[in-house]
Amino acid sequence: MQRIAVFPGSFDPITRGHESVIKRALPLFDRLIVAVGENGEKKSFFSLETRLKWLNLIFGNDPGIRVTTYSGLTIDFCRAENATFILRGLRTSADFEFERGIGQMNKMMYPDIETVFLLCEPEYAALSSSIVRDIIRNGGDVRQFVPVGVTF
Repeated sequence: MQRIAVFPGSFDPITRGHESVIKRALPLFDRLIVAVGENGEKKSFFSLETRLKWLNLIFGNDPGIRVTTYSGLTIDFCRAENATFILRGLRTSADFEFERGIGQMNKMMYPDIETVFLLCEPEYAALSSSIVRDIIRNGGDVRQFVPVGVTF
């Protein structure tokens, strides 16, 4: 059985923290699906097309990674993809508490799923997409916080 993991997120925008988690997770799985969740209730800063373009620019040449979108429950997407792992990156203890609750609910709905947490590298602990968006809104330079090739 293949070890298939889904790394769900909005990636609005993708940060170096996301990139680090994805690259470090690759050896753990046979296939990694980077999945941009479409949430009609949430207003995105960047278009879905732009976020997919960035992800494909960064990971499109890696045969172990597939970039795609989904809507609805992440757990339903995992079932449809035969994924038995959900990958999540953790920056803080607050992230852990939030993700633990979601992971436990997912396990109740889909007993075959395992949530795998990777700690972020220390230099990315303060980095988040919302902080990057705020810097952009205020005309700041975010190049050091986003992967090479991501431009605004």
